[in-house]
Amino acid sequence: MRDRYGAQDERSWKLRFHTQTAGCSLTWQQPYNNVIRTAVQAMAAVLGGTQSLHTNSLDEAYALPSEHAVTLALRTQQVIAHESGVTATPDPLGGSYFVEWLTDEVERQAWEYIHRIDAMGGMIPAIEQSFPQREIADASFRFQKQVESGEAVIVGVNRFQSEEGERIELLQVDESAASRQRQKLASLRARRDAQRVAECLEALRCAAREDRNTMPLLIAAVKAYVTVGEICEAFRDVYGAWTETSVI
Repeated sequence: MRDRYGAQDERSWKLRFHTQTAGCSLTWQQPYNNVIRTAVQAMAAVLGGTQSLHTNSLDEAYALPSEHAVTLALRTQQVIAHESGVTATPDPLGGSYFVEWLTDEVERQAWEYIHRIDAMGGMIPAIEQSFPQREIADASFRFQKQVESGEAVIVGVNRFQSEEGERIELLQVDESAASRQRQKLASLRARRDAQRVAECLEALRCAAREDRNTMPLLIAAVKAYVTVGEICEAFRDVYGAWTETSVI
């Protein structure tokens, strides 16, 4: 931040980060294996110094998580926090040669990507040239080939399969929920100050056109009960909407 962007405030140099466990690692085969995967990933995040953490639920390969699955995901965090002892020291992996080597390797490869993107003119030109889309698609293809060949072992998927399927309780969303939400939204719009809402949205559009900081205006808009959809529409009025036209 200091060297690349000239940041003067030392607070902006600090790395504060949130971690979410890898949803892409969850499998519908033997879904209870996902509890173990999530626990391992959560522990890795804590060892790495994350400031906040979200643990995925075991049933997210099927549907939105059930209350039981969400509670188990929460308990995973609580066991790590209160029973593992990992929080007793600020840097439990400090001094590990292998971890330090991994950190350097991540930094090296990240800079390679940054230099490649800079050479393209920045992220927007890179997107227009389908560079990140291609990289994601290629990585997915390589990984899937490794899974299908058995080079990458996925427990319960290509190794240690079970002939008997595991039945789990899934969340059933009440179809009336959408109707209730529309009613709540209509009631909100009837109660709020319509003139104030219009002023907030116009202020957002003006700031966006003039390339000014929109954050204070966003906070004011939320306090005036402007909806997320209305805020997004105001930005679309100024910036338009990106439509993928490239072919990977």
